[in-house]
Amino acid sequence: MAFLNSSQINLKISLSELKSPVNLLALGFGSGLAPKAPGTFGTLLAFILAIFFPIFIAGWWIVFSSLLGIYLCHQCAKNLKIHDHPAIVWDEFCGLWLTLFLTQNIAFYAQYHWMTFVASFVLFRIFDIVKPWPISFLDKKVAGGLGIMVDDLVAALFAAICLYGFSLFFA
Repeated sequence: MAFLNSSQINLKISLSELKSPVNLLALGFGSGLAPKAPGTFGTLLAFILAIFFPIFIAGWWIVFSSLLGIYLCHQCAKNLKIHDHPAIVWDEFCGLWLTLFLTQNIAFYAQYHWMTFVASFVLFRIFDIVKPWPISFLDKKVAGGLGIMVDDLVAALFAAICLYGFSLFFA
């Protein structure tokens, strides 16, 4: 099946798309339907979920949700007929959860642990939006659900590395 790119069609999605369990998850329980900055809204919901349900930043959950995300994102993109539609935000969920998982030791030892969580959110969004190399390369060259997921997971690694660097510098 050929995918259209986002400049070829209207990006609006109807709420009826959320009836599919695959789309419901891939679209971040509807958070990806925000008219502006859907990735940020998806990341914000993932952040709230992680605060109230710490299981979302457990290592086994991140592996499971990332593998599931490859399937969800691929199927949702197929359903919407657009590769990496902006409303698909499961990749942001997994990327933020990975960032929080990788930086939880900093948060545990930091005097202001809530600032570590906020910094994780901000740095992840910066790397996900700006997409420096190799994130931009992966975003353009890796196809399917893996392609949708991998750039966010690498953005999470970049965010965590920066946060560790900041913590060493300011400790």
